[in-house]
Amino acid sequence: MLTVQTVYDLRQQIRAAQAAGQRIGLIPTMGALHEGHIALVERARRECDLVVCSVFVNPIQFNNPDDLARYPRTLEADQQMLEKAGCDLVFAPSAQEMYSEPARLRINFGELETVMEGAFRPGHFNGVGIVVAKLFNLIQPDKAYFGQKDLQQVAVIRRLIRDLSFPVELIRCDTVREPDGLAMSSRNRLLSPEDRAAAPALYEALTMAHELMAEGQSPSLAKASVTGFFSQRPGFTLEYVDVANADTLQPVPEMQAPGQTAICIAAHLGKVRLIDNLVF
Repeated sequence: MLTVQTVYDLRQQIRAAQAAGQRIGLIPTMGALHEGHIALVERARRECDLVVCSVFVNPIQFNNPDDLARYPRTLEADQQMLEKAGCDLVFAPSAQEMYSEPARLRINFGELETVMEGAFRPGHFNGVGIVVAKLFNLIQPDKAYFGQKDLQQVAVIRRLIRDLSFPVELIRCDTVREPDGLAMSSRNRLLSPEDRAAAPALYEALTMAHELMAEGQSPSLAKASVTGFFSQRPGFTLEYVDVANADTLQPVPEMQAPGQTAICIAAHLGKVRLIDNLVF
């Protein structure tokens, strides 16, 4: 496995792979890797000739400076995990390398900016769109792999690919969970032991809402039940719970066709913001 930190060195590797006719798979990450990321790498390994993982804490997608400062940075451990999983190339640039001058472009993702993460994190998806577009241009992957846990991010990247005609196939991979149901996330390591013990309540709430809707309850009643659930859980501050179309992320008044309904949730637990979802 090779690690490069400059755009020049990255392009040298990509050109060599393209000249050899290799299919390129990309896994964009912000590091602090866990088994969820590794599952993406392993799938890319099965489907592509050259597996590229970017490790870059993208400053322009953080609307909270404290959140950016707290985000874990564990490059050496990440490299060890990636090599074991079969990654070929790691791109780990500095912020200066990625943004030699401040990014002035603004991308508006329309209705995706008005719901859930878009409503609570203004400017977040502009930052996501810019950095992923840069990675697509630099690496020119055939396939790009993203986890379902960040479902709205998947929808944003799908829109980016469609509207800008990137020749990239988007692969959405299932959320990987801890044995107690908590969705794997780089932020989990910031939880105190007490909060970590409480954190599986997110998945418990999602499962409860799913069961209620499967029994014929409306999305509005399922959402109300989740709100009541968290009102009895000290330490949690529920930010939103929404039932939406799994592709557009727009609210829906009733269950959609199989595979098209998503229950999405965000909550603060202590100083850590957690998100999760179920698609059914």
